[in-house]
Amino acid sequence: MAKKKILFIIGSPNQTSQMHQISSFLKDDYDCWFSQFYPDYGFEKMVLKLGFVEHSIMDGEFKRKGDKYLVDNGLQSDYGARLNNYDMTVFCNDLIVPRKLRKGKTVWIQEGMIDKVTFRTKLIKAIGIPRYFALGTSLNGSSNLCDIYCVGSEGYHDFLTKMGSDPNKMITTGIINFDNIKQFENNDFPHRDYVMVATSDSRETYGSDDRMAFLKNCVKIAAGRKLLFKLHPNEAFERAVAEIKSVAPADSLIFTDGNSNHMVANSCELITQWSTLVYLGIVLGKPVHSYFDVEELKRLTPMQNGGTTVEKIAEICSRYMEFNGKGTEFVKQFKSRLNERQLNLNPSFN
Repeated sequence: MAKKKILFIIGSPNQTSQMHQISSFLKDDYDCWFSQFYPDYGFEKMVLKLGFVEHSIMDGEFKRKGDKYLVDNGLQSDYGARLNNYDMTVFCNDLIVPRKLRKGKTVWIQEGMIDKVTFRTKLIKAIGIPRYFALGTSLNGSSNLCDIYCVGSEGYHDFLTKMGSDPNKMITTGIINFDNIKQFENNDFPHRDYVMVATSDSRETYGSDDRMAFLKNCVKIAAGRKLLFKLHPNEAFERAVAEIKSVAPADSLIFTDGNSNHMVANSCELITQWSTLVYLGIVLGKPVHSYFDVEELKRLTPMQNGGTTVEKIAEICSRYMEFNGKGTEFVKQFKSRLNERQLNLNPSFN
């Protein structure tokens, strides 16, 4: 009998890595395929064709890196789900949930920080137009179009519930790559005891960013201490580097790539704009700065479970694949199973 097929929707390097990790626990039992995040309706296809989303996970450098990752790791690619019909699709972003993929089972996983809710976010949600018009991820996880939602913390469970997501679809799992942050303290990054600045790609994704004012504030916060800048991989590097050099001390370090987790671990203070890296700083006890409210971030910080999130999500996918019933019914039974597991019982699924 042919194996059931699972399609994993990829995007940024972080999203792609997470999907690959999940598939590694499922590949023996299921036929795993991968597709970059892709358009569904004619308008979305037209925007993609005209090059207006080159700095999104749908196109440009993200798509090139995603395609290369699939080739380098020998993974099966099916862009746009053109080759197969799928029994399940695992999403990292539900701003677009293609209609043909809704015919099978669907699982959404939280892969990082969700953008700040703005007036635009509220307006778009109230009007009911496509969620990507928020020009960011502020409405990611709130479509209710997927059967099951795997969220990063109880804080995010509450946040998404307030955004209108169905709590009966949600399971708190943690976030892959951010559930064992203490491990990053063991590293060989050669620099230490600097004030780290993690920039964001707001300008590249049609948002606002008074970058010069931000950089001047970073210099003020550093107060003579060495600065290390880590640019977002989606930024226009030449412009960003020139701006930093015009404001920051000459001995400042600037990185366009490298292990950001290790950089945070070795810092003495962390300055971010909209970066998920702020959660590393919080868990590691660093003084942190963010455009988000820091106290709210502490409530949202992904649960730390020693790196077991990927196994838990893979288990959810596997069990739901074989489950006869709706997603809400599965979530109810799965949560009950977790509670019973703590009591050393051995419940079964139907």
